[in-house]
Amino acid sequence: MNKSSKSRQPARPSQGKSAARGPHQVRIIGGQWKRTPLPVLEAEGLRPTPDRVRETVFNWLTHLLDGAWEQLACLDLFAGSGALGFEAASRGARRVVMVEQGGPAARQLEANRDKLKADTVAIVRGDALAAVRNAAQREPGAFGLVFIDPPYHQGWLEKVLPSCETLLAPSGLVYAEAEFALDGEQAPAWMAAWEVVRSDKAGMVFYHLLQRKSAAQIQA
Repeated sequence: MNKSSKSRQPARPSQGKSAARGPHQVRIIGGQWKRTPLPVLEAEGLRPTPDRVRETVFNWLTHLLDGAWEQLACLDLFAGSGALGFEAASRGARRVVMVEQGGPAARQLEANRDKLKADTVAIVRGDALAAVRNAAQREPGAFGLVFIDPPYHQGWLEKVLPSCETLLAPSGLVYAEAEFALDGEQAPAWMAAWEVVRSDKAGMVFYHLLQRKSAAQIQA
């Protein structure tokens, strides 16, 4: 998202994002909690996804999903402020799992969940890579949408995407943010199994919706 910084691994600042402090609250854009402000932990490197980027992304998703949020299970890796996961829950996602390694950030997520009485939201404190691998083993095909907003310059997308191939439902989507474009002539080799179905840029940040290619597409 426009570097929506999330908490470090361990504790958000060390995830390589900007040290500038972000807003002290995030406002949900749509759904049952529309316009509801949620407090955000004051910490270096913790910056929620900007409203206009979230609005664009969720417009894409609503169109691609035909508005059928109630059928969707979401996994929010590097959850940080929870802006993405709570937005999905607000729009009716039947299940949202947020993964956050930083203790203070995870506790703030729990407090925000309790404030909203968001019974469909689960907060998991732990390492994102371990969480996605565990989910792929225990619940293959269980998730229709995965949010990946990792720290830059640490190779997180390359590490995490292979497990997403297993845990995603057949038509599942991945939201991925990076410091470079994931499509075009400069696309990295590890994107070979993925198709970029939507993409845009905000400032120096590239954000994308990805879907797995069919076996025929990969072989071609």
